[in-house]
Amino acid sequence: MRRMLVTGGCGFIGSNFIRLALEILSDIRIINLDKLTYAGNLANLKELEGDQRYRFVHGDICDHALIEKLFAAEQVDTVVHFAAESHVDRSIDGPAEFIQTNILGTFTLLEAARKAWVSWDTKTNLQSPAPSPRFLHVSTDEVYGSLGETGLFEESTPYDPRSPYSASKASSDHLVSAYHHTYGLPVLITNCSNNYGPYHFPEKLIPLIINNALNGKDLPVYGDGKNVRDWLYVVDHCTAILRVLQKGRIGETYNVGGNSEKQNIEVVQTICDILDEKVTDGLPRRSLIKLIFDLRCIDDQK
Repeated sequence: MRRMLVTGGCGFIGSNFIRLALEILSDIRIINLDKLTYAGNLANLKELEGDQRYRFVHGDICDHALIEKLFAAEQVDTVVHFAAESHVDRSIDGPAEFIQTNILGTFTLLEAARKAWVSWDTKTNLQSPAPSPRFLHVSTDEVYGSLGETGLFEESTPYDPRSPYSASKASSDHLVSAYHHTYGLPVLITNCSNNYGPYHFPEKLIPLIINNALNGKDLPVYGDGKNVRDWLYVVDHCTAILRVLQKGRIGETYNVGGNSEKQNIEVVQTICDILDEKVTDGLPRRSLIKLIFDLRCIDDQK
């Protein structure tokens, strides 16, 4: 039985991943570590209460003592690391939390995994990972910068972060990779595009536009709305993560996308048109679109 530590499992993607993993894998125990900040919600996994294969732990990934205790007590052999501050707007208004969680939190997890999984051979001076552990770091395609009108990000695309959020995720990616090359830690990295689907936090683009449009509020779009993002259904993303865990090559990075590139303004206009068809109150929802020009224009709207 794999003993999997999932960080940030009460968030949008994490909760969908835990639900999927328990549904399709029988030989697994999941320890869900979540600080329950504004984006974490215990109700996302309420149906798992009482499931013997699942344990929730309220805690911070920056808590060295707690992390090491969990690795020892649960004999963790797999980490799937979702926990992160992830909203561009918030990173512009207050970058310190992003540095703390996304960089130092990842470092704390890497150190705990290194101590638990890698033994030092004093005779050969080589590290020897324990049998088949995995540390999968879930990252974002925003580390590559902004998509142009044509083309796709590839695993070889140079990093070009444009906000404190994407810079902190780029930093954590490099840390994870460095722990593989330096210590032999068995890591995997996934960089995904924009997710949408059940339990999406309401500050994100699609749920924000839906909620505001239903309530007759302004629909904020940064810049001219022509920033391009690739959209990916969250369960498809979680399926890909499981696939990388099972079949991925240690030390490799895997981009996960939906092959659905859209300008932000296209997404907003499509939502408006769908709601106009379904809600017959006479309000043309495209009239609510409001272009905003400020610091947030430096990065893609999520």
